[in-house]
Amino acid sequence: MDFIQHIRWRPEIGDPSVMGWVTVAAYAFAAFTAWLAARRAGYAPGACRSLWVLVAMLMAFLCINKQLDLQSLVTDVGRVFAKKQGWYEERRQFQKWFVLGVLAASFLVTTLVAFRYRAFWKRHFVLAAGLAFLLTFIVVRAVSFHHVDALLKSRVRGMRMNWILEITGIALVWVAALLDCRKPKRSTAAVRKARR
Repeated sequence: MDFIQHIRWRPEIGDPSVMGWVTVAAYAFAAFTAWLAARRAGYAPGACRSLWVLVAMLMAFLCINKQLDLQSLVTDVGRVFAKKQGWYEERRQFQKWFVLGVLAASFLVTTLVAFRYRAFWKRHFVLAAGLAFLLTFIVVRAVSFHHVDALLKSRVRGMRMNWILEITGIALVWVAALLDCRKPKRSTAAVRKARR
């Protein structure tokens, strides 16, 4: 119980601004459209329903995370744990290895998924570009280097750069899902015949 009392994170709205809610709505809309694409993928030969389901789940998680700021909870738990274990003063070294580990694991998983489903990614270049763009933005923002933070907080015609970048990534994922949803639906019998 003492551990929990030292955690500063609270389940509350993290970005109550108009653009914060617009971004949440964009994530939700992309998640829903990806889910529709997953349903549609069951009817098309060579389509990968499971990847669309994963994309829908990722967008839904990012939608929730946008306002709950769950990465701050992870950071808070790490801070409290480091203090309790007595290595808080050396935390920079652990942070460096943690970030390198996350980047290495992300690279490995991305490489395996890209190789295993390469035919899918060739047909869904817009989705691949959107996910790469969005996930790179999230990792760069999470690492939080000072000069990167300054760039993300800069404004272009009154809009903050981080809003533009995040919405662009979400829009690419949504467009890719929408394009898949608009493909003509084929019957199960036609799919079976095409696979023979």
